Amino acid sequence: RFEMDVKDFDNGELSEMLAFVSELAFSAGQIIADAIRAKKQVTNKSQRDFVTDTDEECEVIILDALKEKFPAHKFIGEEETAKAGVLPDLTDDPTWFCDPLDGTTNFVHGFPFVCVSIGLTLKKQPVLGVVHAPILQETFTAAKGLGALRNGSRISTSLETQMMQSLVITELGPDRSPSTLDTWMGRYRGVAERCRSMRSIGSCAIGMASVACGRADAMYEVGFGGPWDCVAGAAIVTEAGGCVFDPSGKPFSVMSRRVACSASPALERALAEILAPHSSNPSEPEYFAQ
Repeated sequence: RFEMDVKDFDNGELSEMLAFVSELAFSAGQIIADAIRAKKQVTNKSQRDFVTDTDEECEVIILDALKEKFPAHKFIGEEETAKAGVLPDLTDDPTWFCDPLDGTTNFVHGFPFVCVSIGLTLKKQPVLGVVHAPILQETFTAAKGLGALRNGSRISTSLETQMMQSLVITELGPDRSPSTLDTWMGRYRGVAERCRSMRSIGSCAIGMASVACGRADAMYEVGFGGPWDCVAGAAIVTEAGGCVFDPSGKPFSVMSRRVACSASPALERALAEILAPHSSNPSEPEYFAQ
């Protein structure tokens, strides 16, 4: 059967999509900003993973608008996937990834590191991303070949090459089984012994955006919620001149629930060398090539 190749988007199409998605992120961000100090309706997914009515409200607004605007595209949203119980396969088709509220635990506690994260893949590669952090009043945007911006101004990574001079971000996921914690602590200690300092802010997307704008030099996380957490960030880091890769040192795989990024190729090599020996815990998500 003959099948046409998936068409690349030109700069005009990407710019138009970026503007549309940015408006969606602003709309959802206003809902988050209004709700962060209010009483919240929280539903547990697990002991340390939950969803609020704000997550669900924002995702409906975003996905409904995306589906109406781009009916031929595919869509993967966090809450929609949780309800279905199955993560769809990633194809070469244009596919939108939506995390309506990255940093739900932060949101529940009123900690300001929360954001809307919307990303687009084409041929299984991130090509567009918006990370809007309404409480921090920061919006990060990028599209392939168009560069990366924060609040409309061009950004780039720090270009740092030395681990000992680096600020590194990581997160502790909801799985607190002994084997997972041992592996996590092994990674943390390995990095902490070799870097300047480390931070945990509770949002994968904001962590990646922080590397993109140069206020952090590297970031890694294994076992986060799903691809909606990292697609937008991957596009933004790449367009800011950074590197996105698997913590094992292998190429980044959108669907693996594993990501690392760095300000420079030298820092990528240094970080992967530290993380690789701690990348094969059976209780954590496995790497698979896409």
